[in-house]
Amino acid sequence: MDIKKTITSIFMVPTLQIPKNSLKDNGFINAYSTDIDKEHQYKDCICLLFKPPNLDKFREFLELEHERTKNVIEDYDYEDGFVVVVYKLDDKFKEDFDLIRQGKYSKTSKKFQDVFPKAVKILINGKHRDEIALQVRIFKKTQDLIDFWEEKLDVKFEEDQEVWRGWDDQDEQLNLNKIKEYESTGIIE
Repeated sequence: MDIKKTITSIFMVPTLQIPKNSLKDNGFINAYSTDIDKEHQYKDCICLLFKPPNLDKFREFLELEHERTKNVIEDYDYEDGFVVVVYKLDDKFKEDFDLIRQGKYSKTSKKFQDVFPKAVKILINGKHRDEIALQVRIFKKTQDLIDFWEEKLDVKFEEDQEVWRGWDDQDEQLNLNKIKEYESTGIIE
């Protein structure tokens, strides 16, 4: 079982254009809008939490990120092998990020939505299959997602209703004590 992905991870990390395997291979856990253990909070930035399985490989990843983009603001270590990398968000999507924080996913711009892959490969019974990406389903309010939530929540969705949970500041804050709790229960390996 994995830790629940934050809205920051789902809708903001992809805009950083980090090669997907780089995240996975370096022990990416989740992304957060703030870090409660830091006195200084960066404006318009997000914190990516890693637990790198191989520190040399992670340092290489960081070097490549510094070469690839000027948006890496800071990185710092926590005890027990956790590392946080702070990225500045792209200013051109500021209004879209604000809409995401308001839970208005379908109102985001086409330019923002075009950053996300339309399909993802999933593995079912040993076979790869293309599926519509989660973000696209949320932006377009696809019928299968509406049906899923209507059945799960036993409600009827209104036409103007969004099909994903709203922003909760607490869920979007990095709280290392909570992460360590998850780790001790085996949710994070």
